Amino acid sequence: MGNTRPMLVGPDAGPESPYPLQMEGKVIKGFGRGSKELGIPTANLPVDATPWIEKAKSGVYFGWAALQLPADHPNYNEQQQQSNNQFALFPMVMSIGYNPFYNNTVRSAEVHVLEAFGADFYGIEMRLLILGYIRDEQSYDGIDALIEDIKTDCEVARRSLDRQGWRPKGGKADGALDCSWLTREA
Repeated sequence: MGNTRPMLVGPDAGPESPYPLQMEGKVIKGFGRGSKELGIPTANLPVDATPWIEKAKSGVYFGWAALQLPADHPNYNEQQQQSNNQFALFPMVMSIGYNPFYNNTVRSAEVHVLEAFGADFYGIEMRLLILGYIRDEQSYDGIDALIEDIKTDCEVARRSLDRQGWRPKGGKADGALDCSWLTREA
């Protein structure tokens, strides 16, 4: 079955209003389905401390995540060693909503960082710079269709973030996007 969804979101110049949106908090345990059932691990953030999220459209978003990983975490990297606040940036997709496939009754914010991680990071400070909206939340006839759509979401996010107007300023990325909020000192 061929995919007919757009593989880029937003103009090349970068995010447009109302983006970027900001969210932060310590990673909490979710339902435990991302890794186990889907093979797509997610980091959950508490939604009650984010005023805009109550009115946010349910669906899939994308942007950049900053994680304050400890030095003994397998994904601690050179970027963190060079900064004194220990935050490293990663591309991400996230779901905000009720996940109708699972019939959730509680709204959640589930972040999938687009990098393989060697260990969990529960309790770690995470900051998000949400840059755009990929698609509406929906239900699926089966888990395979859900997984296929999530993989497409990840590819849309990667391609969209790989443009100069969407990459962070400075460093090797040579981008134009101000991501200083993500790495500011705590």
